[in-house]
Amino acid sequence: MSNLEALNQTFIDIFNHPVERHFFSPGRINLIGEHTDYNGGHVFPCAITIGTYGLVSIREDKLVQCYSTNMADTGVITFSLDELEKNEEVSWINYVIGMLKYVQASTKPFTHGFNLVIEGNIPNGAGLSSSASLEMLIGTIADEIYHLELDRVKMVKLGQQVENKFIGVNSGIMDQFAIGMGQAEQAMFLDVNTLDFQYIPAEFGDYRILIMNTNKRRELADSKYNERRSQCEAALAQLKTELTINSLGDLDNETFDANRNLINDPILAKRAKHAVYENTRTIEAKALLQAGELEKFGKLLNASHISLRDDYDVTGIELDTLVESAWSHQEVLGARMTGAGMGGCAIALVHKDAIDEVSAAIRSDYTEKVGYAPSFYIAQVGDGSKELTV
Repeated sequence: MSNLEALNQTFIDIFNHPVERHFFSPGRINLIGEHTDYNGGHVFPCAITIGTYGLVSIREDKLVQCYSTNMADTGVITFSLDELEKNEEVSWINYVIGMLKYVQASTKPFTHGFNLVIEGNIPNGAGLSSSASLEMLIGTIADEIYHLELDRVKMVKLGQQVENKFIGVNSGIMDQFAIGMGQAEQAMFLDVNTLDFQYIPAEFGDYRILIMNTNKRRELADSKYNERRSQCEAALAQLKTELTINSLGDLDNETFDANRNLINDPILAKRAKHAVYENTRTIEAKALLQAGELEKFGKLLNASHISLRDDYDVTGIELDTLVESAWSHQEVLGARMTGAGMGGCAIALVHKDAIDEVSAAIRSDYTEKVGYAPSFYIAQVGDGSKELTV
């Protein structure tokens, strides 16, 4: 029995009703451009083929009934479309409630509810953006079942608003954008200031993207994330005393270095340096990937991790151990943490013939140093959130 068949049966068992429609929303990895999105820089993400499934049947009343196989102990959670308020007891349902609230407010009143079974194969807290995957899943479901014809970039922006205002995480727009706008075999080079973007073929030749999960959960709202954002805002304010800029992404490396003395705190200066230099690396990485210069592309991945470790201080022993172990293998072109950090995942560009050997060696190094094993996945670059034809 396939996973989808099993999920169909779960739906029937829970709701005593057949599934009417099937949806899928991916997770994402970011190739490079970390902690640049809220600093006005560029990012370079892609959607991946692991993500979140949503199975739906239409109701005649205005209730929404939700069940998550990943959070089975919370059972079926019921709420009304007329009362889309935050649930203080069960955190995951707020991504569903928040997205319906914001989409409804920006489109038209929803006339009926639905039953929903959710199953994600993104590890929770892995930094592959399970929360944005769920937000964009709900946005896509609402768009289709209520015939909204919602502009996809508008849906992406609504997802970010849910994260910022309803959930309370001061995140940038990259995750929702990558998940909402993803295309198979394409990475997205995105300017977060303007939302101008290009699809760039994610062609790695004989190399594959190996996702390495620390298996240390990362809770965004409780992490260093908001602190890093406020540090960058403080550094920007000091630079703006003499520079006419709107964001750290407006600076090139040379201009930053020439004006670094405007920042009166060495910690703030390091945070800002990462944002500026990482943006430069991301612009370079796009050109190198287009040119097929994979070895140079890999070196930028390494430099990104070093900056995230030394200047931004968001890696930690788990991510550093994975990445540094990967660096020791000549079949690896480059490796770095991906996502917000403080746990979660790293990626490595590994020759396809050496994946098992490299994974086993990294697992051994990591288990010895950290005390438990990591997990590994091969990232296929997939489509954005969509309805499935089953």
